[in-house]
Amino acid sequence: MNPKVDAWLDAHQGAIVEAVQNIIAIPSVKGEPAPGAPFGTEVKAALDNALMLAEGMGFATKDLDGYAGYAEFGAGEELVGVLCHLDVVPAGVGWTHPPFGGEIHDGRIYGRGTVDDKGPAIAALYAMAAVKECGLPMKRRVRLILGCDEESGMQCLDHYCKCEEIPAMSFSPDAEYPLVNSEKHGFGANYQLPYASSITVQAGERSNVVPGEATATVPLPLSRILPIMEAYMEKSEYGCSAEALDEASAKITMRGLSAHASLPDQGRNAFFALIDLLDKLPLPEADAKAVSDLVRAFNFECHGESFGLDKTDASGRLTLNVGVINWDETGIRRLSIDIRAPITMERGEIEAALDARLNPIGLTAARTSFSKGYCVPPESELVSKLLKVYSARTGEPAAPLAIGGGTYARHLPNAVAFGCEIPGHEASIHMPNEYITIEDLMFNVHVLADAIIALGCECSD
Repeated sequence: MNPKVDAWLDAHQGAIVEAVQNIIAIPSVKGEPAPGAPFGTEVKAALDNALMLAEGMGFATKDLDGYAGYAEFGAGEELVGVLCHLDVVPAGVGWTHPPFGGEIHDGRIYGRGTVDDKGPAIAALYAMAAVKECGLPMKRRVRLILGCDEESGMQCLDHYCKCEEIPAMSFSPDAEYPLVNSEKHGFGANYQLPYASSITVQAGERSNVVPGEATATVPLPLSRILPIMEAYMEKSEYGCSAEALDEASAKITMRGLSAHASLPDQGRNAFFALIDLLDKLPLPEADAKAVSDLVRAFNFECHGESFGLDKTDASGRLTLNVGVINWDETGIRRLSIDIRAPITMERGEIEAALDARLNPIGLTAARTSFSKGYCVPPESELVSKLLKVYSARTGEPAAPLAIGGGTYARHLPNAVAFGCEIPGHEASIHMPNEYITIEDLMFNVHVLADAIIALGCECSD
C-alpha cells in the first residue's frame, strides 16, 4: 500500500464513479459487424470511450482494429498485462433499474457491466493513473488490455495475440478475490432435432447464462392449459403465466432466475421448468415425445448427473447449463449446452457422454467447442505477490481458488484472475439488477493499484 497513491485515488472518487456511469450507459452487447467494429457499433463505442479516457490521462493507447485496445505506461523490458473486457451479456428481463442507466441508488451503481467487466476496467485504468501520476519508479511496463468479445468467444484476445506483445505475466480482474490460479475446461455444444413440430420454444440468448425466462406456444386452448398450470405452480418456485393467442392456441411464459453458467445452482433455469410443465400438457404425439425425452435427459440437474459427468477434482465440480433453445416448426434448431469441466477430464469423454444420452432421443451435435483450463503454481511471483497484496489490504489470510468461469487468463501464459468480486458480498454477475457499491468500487481501485505497484514498480522489490 502506498499512502500517496491511496490519497490520489480517494481525491478522484467522483471522477471514477462518473466514468463507470458513462461507460455503463453504452449498451455494448455484441451486434452485427461494421467497418472497424467487428463486434458491432455499440461495443466499438465502449472501446472508444475507454481509449479516449486513457489518452486524456496521458497513456499510450492503441486501437487494434476494433477487436481490442490498450493503454500503457511504465518502463522496462518486461510487460505486465491487466486484462479486462468491455462487452457485456444481454440485459435480459427482471430489472428494477435501467440496465444501461448507470443509476445510483443507496450507494450502488446499477447496470449491466458494473461488475462484469466495465466497472473493473475503469477501476484498473484509474489505478494505473494513480501510480503514474504519483511518479513511482517502474521496473516493468503495465498495459491495460481492453477486449471486446470476452462474452462470445474471445476472438478479441486471439486477435491481440496475433499482432501484439504477449505480457510476461498478467492478471484479469474478472472473477473474484483473493485470486484464481486455476480454471476448469470450457466445453460448448449445439444440438439439433429436426422434425415437424406444432409447438415453439424460445429461451436464452447466450449459452453462458442460465435463462431467466422461457416461452412456448402450444396448439391448445387456454382453458385446457390453466388448470394444469395452476396445479403445477402450487409446488413450483418459478413464475408462470399464459395467454390465449386464438381459440385453439396459447403462449406460456416461465420465469426463473438468471445466473452465470459456471454457477448454475445460483439460478433457476426457466427452460427446465417450462418443459417440465409442457410434459404435463396433452400435446401432439411427436411434441410430447420430444418434450418428455428432454425432461428425462436433463432432469433439472446442473452437474451432469444423468449423463455420468458429475465429477470433481482440485479445480472443482463439473457444471452443466442449457442456455439457449430455439425450437420452431422445423424442430429443435439449437439447444446450447455449456459445461465447465474439471481439468483432469478430456474433451472426448464429455462429447461421448453427451452423445450417448442425447443421440438415442434424436438430438445430434451440430457444433462443439473446447477451451482448455489452466493452473498457475501458487509459488510463482505472480500468484504469491498478488495474494500478499490482498492480505495486506484486507488483513485476512489468502489462498488461491479454482473456478468454473472462463476468463482471459486461460488464453495467455502465466496469467491469473484477481478480483473483483469480494468474498461474502452479494453476487449479481449476469443477473438482473447487476450492481457494484461505490465502496466496493473504490476497494477494487485501491487493490488494483497495489497489484500494479507489486508487479510493476521498483519499490516493490
